[in-house]
Amino acid sequence: MNTITNVATPRAFTEKEAANYICMSRSYLAQSRMDGNRDNRTPAPPFIKIGRSVRYLKEDLDLWLNSFSKLEHLGQAV
Repeated sequence: MNTITNVATPRAFTEKEAANYICMSRSYLAQSRMDGNRDNRTPAPPFIKIGRSVRYLKEDLDLWLNSFSKLEHLGQAV
C-alpha cells in the first residue's frame, strides 16, 4: 500500500537552509549581509529579520537566482 505524506515546503529559510538552497556558502550570505551590494561582486540575496533571527524567503531566493543570465558557454559572460 502506497502512502503519500504531505511535506510542507517552508516559506522562510535559515541561513544554513538558504545556503544549501542556492548552493552558496553560509559565509557568502553572512558577508553579503554585512557588506551589502558592492561593485564587481555578486549581489546579495534579500533577507528579513525576525527579532534577531535572519531569514530568507523562498520566493525572494527564486527571484534572485532567476535574475542571473543563463549562459551556453563562458564566452558569453560579460
